[in-house]
Amino acid sequence: MIRDDDRMRFMFVGDSMTIGRAGDYTWRYRMWQHLTATLDGPFEIVGPRTALYETSTGAATSHAYAAPGFPADARRHLAGWGEGWQHMAPLIGPAAHEGRADVLLVSLGLIDLGFYTKADQTAANVRLFVDAARRARPGIRMVFLPVIPNVRAQDDPPFAAEVTRFNELLAKAVADLTTDASPVLLAARPDAYEIAHDTYDGTHPNASGEHRLAGEFAAVLHQAWGIGAPYRPADGP
Repeated sequence: MIRDDDRMRFMFVGDSMTIGRAGDYTWRYRMWQHLTATLDGPFEIVGPRTALYETSTGAATSHAYAAPGFPADARRHLAGWGEGWQHMAPLIGPAAHEGRADVLLVSLGLIDLGFYTKADQTAANVRLFVDAARRARPGIRMVFLPVIPNVRAQDDPPFAAEVTRFNELLAKAVADLTTDASPVLLAARPDAYEIAHDTYDGTHPNASGEHRLAGEFAAVLHQAWGIGAPYRPADGP
């Protein structure tokens, strides 16, 4: 990995499950806690945005995180309510360049399949995203989370089939696109993830779900690249 100094820079990229809403902790917070507790060297969270989604305004206008101890500079991200791979592909290059990102932790796909693109086009947008990220930061590393269990897939068989196909295409894209210089890895689709227990509405993670998502990213970082340690939730909610 090529870094401009000895500080490792992480960027969280995602949709509504990643940006979170006013009053959430977010899995980004859980991941920041984990990195703070386990990394030997300095690190930084980077990204052009810091806000949460505010339901009353229908926009990312809130900074009311549930954890008052979440530092302002650690709240940075590239995530948006209602934004998917097709939205992030043109944004990731400038964001990665400006933030000098070394590692992208990406959770996207559900919103694409639900509102914008079928599995094949969504997978094509993944490849556009990777190309743009590498043009901005040739040595960048990426970890992608598959589309996780959600209530629509549970209740809508055709949609569930699209999710299954996309996750297969995502795995193929990762295998095709990974290189020694810029590795791309696939996090596990959390088998223990339970819609009734780990979300507050069938889709968006609650505190339990946030820990599970952070844990999947932490496992890849540790097992594949020796970054951090096995995930252990911090004390508290």
